[in-house]
Amino acid sequence: MAFFEQMLEKYAELVVKVGVNVQPGQVLMVHAPLETAELTRLIVAKAYEAGAKYVIMDWDDEAITRIRYEKAPDDSFGYYPKWHADMLEQFAEEGGAILHIKVPDPELLKGIDSAKVSASVKAAAIARQKYQAYTRNSRISWSLIKAPTRAWADKVFADLPEEARIDAMWEAIFQMNRVEADGDPVAAWREHIARLKERQEKLNAKRYRSLHYRAPGTDLRVELPEGHLWRAAGGENEKGVYFVANMPTEEVYSMPHRTGVNGMVSSTLPLNLNGRLVDGIKLTFKDGKVTEFDASTGREHLVSLLDTDEGASYLGEVALVPHDSPISRLNRIFYNTGIDENASCHFALGSAYPVNIEGGTKLSRDELLARGANVSLTHVDFMIGSPELDIDGELPDGTIEPVFRQGNWA
Repeated sequence: MAFFEQMLEKYAELVVKVGVNVQPGQVLMVHAPLETAELTRLIVAKAYEAGAKYVIMDWDDEAITRIRYEKAPDDSFGYYPKWHADMLEQFAEEGGAILHIKVPDPELLKGIDSAKVSASVKAAAIARQKYQAYTRNSRISWSLIKAPTRAWADKVFADLPEEARIDAMWEAIFQMNRVEADGDPVAAWREHIARLKERQEKLNAKRYRSLHYRAPGTDLRVELPEGHLWRAAGGENEKGVYFVANMPTEEVYSMPHRTGVNGMVSSTLPLNLNGRLVDGIKLTFKDGKVTEFDASTGREHLVSLLDTDEGASYLGEVALVPHDSPISRLNRIFYNTGIDENASCHFALGSAYPVNIEGGTKLSRDELLARGANVSLTHVDFMIGSPELDIDGELPDGTIEPVFRQGNWA
């Protein structure tokens, strides 16, 4: 077997065994771009080898996505087929697992009216609320992974000759996912998960009341709700099956108190927001809500995000990632949140994950709000980490101690 085919097969096996962790008799849905067919076919084969009862393919073509925004009637973007939302709900109810190869072209919707994109994204979010509850509450196994596409590789590796870019992207993806020619990536991931879980437990033992972030353009105090939980790597679905929702992953994350965020924060990496780039984000918070905002690029897309609903102007996630992480050491902006957020401390505007508060998966919307968790149709991470970031933690007795210094664990 040629070297690349060997690495690809290892990656596919890793995704099936560790990412979605397919179980015998389970149905798997794979959402993948057409360009990733070679990897996708291997994943399907590995899923059947793991005992999958049936694999549903949901192919995506970004050219067709672009055509819709260019050609469809202006009043059609608020439509989302109910039958598709019903199908996803039934799929989740029956305990299916879902895998997304999520690699949107950072320039896909350049020049498209932001209102069209926002209407489409919001319509899908409203229609799929019941299905999203299955993933946000970890009731089913789900995972987001990466694979090269031409448009994405051209953006990330624009400094390389065109013929070298796809290979460079594969090399980076294998590296950040611990896929090595002479190693066992499944075993490597089990060790990686154990290390992240150790950090998670240390943070949970601290019971911080608040975190104070300081960096150029950032001076932000973030209260943490009573009963908050730090999470890392992956977790168990409602049947006790362990899965990893994002590959790669380097973060330890929790939820801020919805009304306990005050100060200002500046982003440090560009955000790929549904195929539109937003950079130089500056947000000011008062009692949890964004009161002032700006962006050096794509401000109109930030406006649309904040207008999604009431909860879109509040934070739903706080995540800690050392600047000296494997992805950060690649010294490359990937214009893909699933990767860039694992090279940098970040926050998320929008919904909190109920798993980040004690008993959260059993709480209603109003009960989550009462406990300090944010609720929204959206959840969008933006990166704020840098070698200049310091974070202090306030302990339950009021003592202040360093958590991060110069971008890394203190």
